[in-house]
Amino acid sequence: MQHWKAIVATAAITLCSATTQAQAQTAQQPIVIKFSHVVAANTSKGKTADYFKKIVEERTGGRVKVEVYPNSQLYKDKEELEALQMGSVQMLAPTFGKFGPMGVREFEVFDLPYLFDNMAQAQKVTQGPIGHALLKKLDAKGLTGLAMWDSGFLDWTSNKPIQKPSDIKGMKIRIQSSKVIDARTRVVGALPQVMPWSEIYQGLQTGVVDGQENPPSIVSTAKLFEVQKFMTISEHGYHGYVFIANKRFWDSLPADLKPVMDKAVKDATEYFNSNAKKENDDALEDIRKTGKMKILTMTPEEKNEWKAIQYKVHREMEDRIGKDLIQSIYKEIGRGPDGK
Repeated sequence: MQHWKAIVATAAITLCSATTQAQAQTAQQPIVIKFSHVVAANTSKGKTADYFKKIVEERTGGRVKVEVYPNSQLYKDKEELEALQMGSVQMLAPTFGKFGPMGVREFEVFDLPYLFDNMAQAQKVTQGPIGHALLKKLDAKGLTGLAMWDSGFLDWTSNKPIQKPSDIKGMKIRIQSSKVIDARTRVVGALPQVMPWSEIYQGLQTGVVDGQENPPSIVSTAKLFEVQKFMTISEHGYHGYVFIANKRFWDSLPADLKPVMDKAVKDATEYFNSNAKKENDDALEDIRKTGKMKILTMTPEEKNEWKAIQYKVHREMEDRIGKDLIQSIYKEIGRGPDGK
């Protein structure tokens, strides 16, 4: 009898020990963040995603693991936000216009043509009270708005020179899915074509579209100089990203990790914003060196001609975006009520 009691006791101890070990192993399993994006790893966004991965894994001692998936490896433009809401990925950094179709139209204000004259103006909005208030609007969609990343300004690329608004008339221009971008393209007589980023190179190469708009850093890393002859430094629109997380996931992070993650978000944002200008300047020089794409610059008179036409979109979109929001941005950057 004593023998059986000893066996039972030993078995109980063994089971308890195995359970404790299993619990310890489970507790040691890292929290995995899948960070998906649609551009190349050597873009500003791609580099910042890798930087975020590095500092998070270092600062959490491996308790959080960040898996970065560039180049639409997991999801394309139209799919990634739904995937985030469902929890299939935990982090994204989409462009502002992506939030209009899901009902947060206020973000489309950043797609208005010639909204900012320079990056200092843009950052007064994106990094200030207006930007922070906009991020909070994502809560209702199951998203946590973490930060805004300021990428630069949009320039045209094409296979024929674009200097005056009449030059772009009739051209098929690849755009992102945004009612405001659609309107600012149509107002100058161009034909907007919504196309996933992953298809843009082939679309330009085969003539499905005639041109597109992006900052120099994107044009360079995507090698669009191989399939386009001209780039016009138009700076006709702001370009940036919204760093977001699945809200349920972000809220579930252990309390002791939250300050670490918040600091990593802040540092990644500073990393992106501090490097964006140099990335664009270097990219422009790289494009010039290829000799494959001619760089054109608008005169002040030509730019004013574009503004005179495209400013109409500001008024047209007041009901969609919100007149008060547009006016608050004008006030923040020192413009009059007409935006000029």
